[in-house]
Amino acid sequence: MLLKKSFLIVLLLSATHVTWGQQDKLLTHFMYDKMSINPGKTGIDLFNGVCGTSMYRNQWDKVNGAPNSAVLNVEANLDKYFPGGIGISFYHDAIGFATQNNAILNYSYPISFGNVGTLGLGLGVGIINYGMSPTWVPPTSNPDNYLPSGFAATNLDLNFGAYFQGKDFYAGFSSTHLSESLLKQSVTTPSGNIVQNYQTSRHYYLMGGKKFEDVVGGTIDAQILMRTDLVKFSADINARYLYDLGDGKEVYGGLTVRTSDALALMLGYTPFPNFTFGYSYDFTVLNKFNTISRGSHEILLKYCIFLPEPPTQSARHIRWL
Repeated sequence: MLLKKSFLIVLLLSATHVTWGQQDKLLTHFMYDKMSINPGKTGIDLFNGVCGTSMYRNQWDKVNGAPNSAVLNVEANLDKYFPGGIGISFYHDAIGFATQNNAILNYSYPISFGNVGTLGLGLGVGIINYGMSPTWVPPTSNPDNYLPSGFAATNLDLNFGAYFQGKDFYAGFSSTHLSESLLKQSVTTPSGNIVQNYQTSRHYYLMGGKKFEDVVGGTIDAQILMRTDLVKFSADINARYLYDLGDGKEVYGGLTVRTSDALALMLGYTPFPNFTFGYSYDFTVLNKFNTISRGSHEILLKYCIFLPEPPTQSARHIRWL
């Protein structure tokens, strides 16, 4: 009961008319969501391809007001039409009676280093919307007139990232919410006007990964993602075993450790080329919610389309040139 009350207090604090720092989303399948936190990744490992990725996360199942997140990323690298990678990322998050929505347009400019790899320098420009629709239950019959009745505001949002893609490894550094935009709204209450503020907080990310092929007939894909807003720090470390079934089919299984939070199991299946379905379950064992939470569920869907290579033109006669 104490934990439930503590979580409720945190949610209520986020709804008051004081400035509140933001925490970005957490995803176990972060290796499929690199573009939304690092625009330098946008389309960098695609060639004449378009990929769409959708993810849904129900965090701390059975905890009232716990986060629910949804992500949709679409990215493309159509070099023969446009230099570099372009993409768009949508993100929705609901925590208690607070909601956040992000829409970011990304561009990545590639710099080739020959056979070593490609460096992508990316910028994301978009908007962030934050709102609340509270339902207050006062402890007495007389409601507190200073409690806000609702809040919604929209402002600019900027991301930047550098991402290097090698043959069997990658590394990246990025920052989200560069503008640290202030979202505010004046709300009228029976006691007068209250100005409510929501301050976005700049986040920093460091990511990396490497594939080890021909390990027990398959491939080991190891990844790490570190994140901080210079107040809190967390890191995800995971490894997946990928097994090729042939004909474009593949299965994977893996384990993730998230500092101060959870251990997670990942499973995935590619039933046909360029389509992947994934699921993960987080065991909440590293924080105080482990006594009331039934863990976290996450679902992943990804599908890619690759355009065919243009046909090679040849001529056998001077008139056909």
